[in-house]
Amino acid sequence: MGRGRQKAKHTKVARELKYFSPATDYSALERELTASHHDHDDEMSKWAEYADDESYVPDDGSHRS
Repeated sequence: MGRGRQKAKHTKVARELKYFSPATDYSALERELTASHHDHDDEMSKWAEYADDESYVPDDGSHRS
């Protein structure tokens, strides 16, 4: 009997999330995107010395020898 209530609550929450549409502040989005573009260039220049280092192998499991 408890499972029915739990499922109903999950369904209600899922439906609210699906149809919820908050107001979008496009000017704030534009500021964020233009600022991140400039920050990205700064970040890339900070790590440029590592970009050409062929001896570097990432330890994320994607490189197999």
